[in-house]
Amino acid sequence: MAGELTRYEAVEPHMGTLVRIQVYASGEAQARQAFRAGFTRIAELDALLSDYKPDSELNRLPPTVSADLFRVLQTSKELSEESEGTFDVTIGRLTRLWRAARKAGRPPDEAAVREALAHSGYRKLHLDPATRGVRVDDPGLKLDVGGIAKGYAADEALAAMARAGVRRSLVAVSGDLAIGDPPPGRRGWNVEAGGEVQELANAAVSTSGAAEQHLGPYSHIIDPRTGVGITDPITVTVVARRGIEADGLATAISVLGRERGMALARRRPGVRAIIRAYPHPAATYR
Repeated sequence: MAGELTRYEAVEPHMGTLVRIQVYASGEAQARQAFRAGFTRIAELDALLSDYKPDSELNRLPPTVSADLFRVLQTSKELSEESEGTFDVTIGRLTRLWRAARKAGRPPDEAAVREALAHSGYRKLHLDPATRGVRVDDPGLKLDVGGIAKGYAADEALAAMARAGVRRSLVAVSGDLAIGDPPPGRRGWNVEAGGEVQELANAAVSTSGAAEQHLGPYSHIIDPRTGVGITDPITVTVVARRGIEADGLATAISVLGRERGMALARRRPGVRAIIRAYPHPAATYR
């Protein structure tokens, strides 16, 4: 019975951050089984989707890819088209360039930005759903799914734990939350998102705009149209049904800005966006 369930929490490092999972389980054995299912699934996806790992499937990009990578790329391209190119996973050369710039403590050279920008563009990415085929027009193009992968990983961890028999659970991958069935006797998990406390169940939350990743006025979020980090001082939190949707939308809305970003969110059924003055903390739960 739900009243006999106990809350357990576990933390492991994955995807360059700490992943926290909370579950309500009948005992420690069931909780451990759920944690192992969730963390294992995240580790599998990190091995596939990381742009940091030279041997990841994302970096190797075989002609036919796994169902996981294809789903992430297909969802990404659909969002690229819907958001007028403000979300784009083909900007891998630009994200690597700005990553090096943050380490050096100074913005990249303008010529280097122009060169990296020339080797990007979501229209150069072609997908074949019938075969899970992937083709790019530009051999110099690099992919980076960092704006959507953590949300997808949180979704998949939640699903893996449900298959293990634990559905009252919450997965937090940095600023991305995937939320399952509510805790016993409650309508949902208490989540503070965008300065508002909400009771959420079977939903996802994503926040974009981390202060620690700024370089001067430039955010780590790159505008794919200019190749430069955005400077609009906002933090975007998106509540949606799935993490893969919330994560990508939070990035796209950050680039679009308040007015056009809210318009994009309103076109998505069941999506709510909260835009606050920067900085604002990522979603938290209790």
